Amino acid sequence: MNLTRSKSDRWIFGVCGGIGRQTGISPNLVRLGVVAIVILVPMVGPIAAGIVYLLMGLLLPESEEY
Repeated sequence: MNLTRSKSDRWIFGVCGGIGRQTGISPNLVRLGVVAIVILVPMVGPIAAGIVYLLMGLLLPESEEY
């Protein structure tokens, strides 16, 4: 299975929706985890999470299904 961005479960790029679908975890829990990383790692968390999310949003292909 390849990681793809979700077309239907997206807020910005669909990265968390795609990760949730791939792993079987609720996309909302994935989003909550990203927010927790940003809050709990204040010096690097927001910058690293933003860069990783942006790169994944630009590089991952969009899923074929809705």
